[in-house]
Amino acid sequence: MQILKSHAKIERNVSLLMVLSLVVVLIGGIVEIVPLFYVKNTIEKVEGMRPYSPLELAGRDIYIREGCYVCHSQMIRPFRDEVERYGHYSLAAESMYDHPFQWGSKRTGPDLARVGGRYSDDWHVAHLIDPKSVVPESIMPSYAFLATTQLKADDIAARLSANRAVGVPYTDEMVENALTDMRAQANPDSDGADAVGERYPKAVVSNFDGDAANLTEMDALVAYLQMLGTLVDFETYQAEENLR
Repeated sequence: MQILKSHAKIERNVSLLMVLSLVVVLIGGIVEIVPLFYVKNTIEKVEGMRPYSPLELAGRDIYIREGCYVCHSQMIRPFRDEVERYGHYSLAAESMYDHPFQWGSKRTGPDLARVGGRYSDDWHVAHLIDPKSVVPESIMPSYAFLATTQLKADDIAARLSANRAVGVPYTDEMVENALTDMRAQANPDSDGADAVGERYPKAVVSNFDGDAANLTEMDALVAYLQMLGTLVDFETYQAEENLR
């Protein structure tokens, strides 16, 4: 009863209630935040993660520009139904170079965290040009214009530099060769195609849109989609987890 009477006094005194509420919030904040200053890295390091290649980064920018994240999330939650449908649940490390991240909160279409390599380049191009041609029940709009829109490439080195400024580990070599790497990734027959794979392991080098003569926004977006979920070897990752 005495506790209830004391509680009633606090509720009737607005100033006291605000002060005590602030104290509780401060204590909670200290408990949650202070330990982070003593942790070297709050993101578990996972082998295989790397910065986006110039073409993938350009494709990601188009993905964001066109609002693809509004209907497609990139975060597989650790629930059995999601893992069975989409693959291994998402790891924090997979978004460590995303500014901003593309986790999402709504799915009109399927989650795309593991879409890389599941479909051919031709499938992606057909799907973006006329979604219903490959998924009859799709309500996704057409993005056919991407195939005829030249990719703006002259500022790609500046984009890499901007990402490096916020912590993405692009090297001077990557920035210097950004334009060459962007063009080479969409042309397997180019002289710089091998260098793309050396600088960006597991980068898919392909004539994504089927038109080697032109570097288009379709090339960039398909390159980005084909990379999603392919960098981490989850068989190795799970084996390491089992050893811990």
